[in-house]
Amino acid sequence: MFTAHPYLNFPGTTEEAFRFYQSVFGGEFLTLIRFKDTTEATNVPENEQHKLMHIALPLGKGGVILMGTDVLDSMCHTLMPGNQISLTLTPDSQAEAQRLFEGLSLGGKVSVPLEPSSWGTIFGMLTDAYGIQWMIDYTPQS
Repeated sequence: MFTAHPYLNFPGTTEEAFRFYQSVFGGEFLTLIRFKDTTEATNVPENEQHKLMHIALPLGKGGVILMGTDVLDSMCHTLMPGNQISLTLTPDSQAEAQRLFEGLSLGGKVSVPLEPSSWGTIFGMLTDAYGIQWMIDYTPQS
């Protein structure tokens, strides 16, 4: 089994948007990571260091988590209609992560291979054959 979460992309306004969502939905951020605090920090200009690499806000009691990021031109990412949202799948096993990633990538384009991430998960990104963006993010159990 897996859980699906919406992942939103913003043109540098992620923190503002998520503070608004927090005021509407309530709750506390599970994660708030700035680019300056990542291994990507050396690739990000000083004026973008404070932007958000990742933020997560739980929505209600159903286990859905609203996630987001700032899309940075300096990292050759361009926000345009169609790529403002991705679906993130959080499988229960590495085998399920691999199966989902391989299945969804058939006829599509892998942008980040499924592999260990700097934040401790097995992570990959792809756009499927129909133009939908997916992220697979498996957290190994200790």
